[in-house]
Amino acid sequence: MREPTTAPAAPVIFPLAGKRVLVAGHRGMVGSALVRRLGSVGCTVLTAGRGDADMRRQDAVEALMRKLKPEVVFVTAATVGGILANSTRPAEFLYDNLMIAGNLIEAAHQNGVKKLLFLGSSCIYPRLAKQPMVEAELLAGPLEPTNQWYAVAKIAGLKLCAAYRRQWQCDFISAQPTNLYGPGDRYDLEGSHVIPALIMKIDRAKRENAPTVDIWGSGKPRREFLHVDDLADAMVFLMERYSDESHVNVGWGEDLTIAELAHAIAHVVGYKGTFRFDTSKPDGTPRKLLDTGKLDALGWRPRIRLNEGLADAYRWYREHAAK
Repeated sequence: MREPTTAPAAPVIFPLAGKRVLVAGHRGMVGSALVRRLGSVGCTVLTAGRGDADMRRQDAVEALMRKLKPEVVFVTAATVGGILANSTRPAEFLYDNLMIAGNLIEAAHQNGVKKLLFLGSSCIYPRLAKQPMVEAELLAGPLEPTNQWYAVAKIAGLKLCAAYRRQWQCDFISAQPTNLYGPGDRYDLEGSHVIPALIMKIDRAKRENAPTVDIWGSGKPRREFLHVDDLADAMVFLMERYSDESHVNVGWGEDLTIAELAHAIAHVVGYKGTFRFDTSKPDGTPRKLLDTGKLDALGWRPRIRLNEGLADAYRWYREHAAK
């Protein structure tokens, strides 16, 4: 991994200290990491669970905004999952995420929220986008079919922020993270992303003394990964220091193959067996590497290296999810 940039940090233009800050989706992996990060900022953190408001329902979201009166909103709420979940639940992934984005952004505008950050996903970029992917690659080509439903909803959210900024001068911005992992991840073989799925499979193989672990796809696609605590730090950084129409990529700017990732996880877990790649299963996008030049120039770089982050994720899995 690259060493952190030496570029000076952009000046604070919107301090969070003393403000009422709503984290929509605080129980998810990103939302919970953001709540941890905001604990040291000096703001009042507001949260709302599914029992307080179904973010897919406009009236519920509007009532929540009137009740909580936030000055700042982070939109991390989403229906998420890996290739299998996207492929088998396309209507949920499109409808849920469209409604969550539209309802929160509109309610924030109607209730005078001073600043909002919407969280995108690296699947918004074309399947065969130029690598590394700069922000301008958005809508430059067809999407990856296996996750197009989620991508379309996230693109709509990014564009909504840009549209509200243009028409009503709302200070709404968007962050575009790479593949995430860390504490609070979802461990479910039918709905997980690649790192939690591999952690589950490899940990089970170790405990059962299985000589081989089966992995979807060829193992050749390249992916970039970011620890969720680094993303939370970047989101706070952008909220305080960035204000513009374009979304901002958040990542390491470096990647590895799925096969290399599997071996890295095996090292953390202590598994000595081999891997068998099932090429009858889809690979997804051949490569997803973000160009992080815009965020680098603002003076932010991630700190948690992959081997350290995988060890942290595995500890959390063993303590909270393995049973």
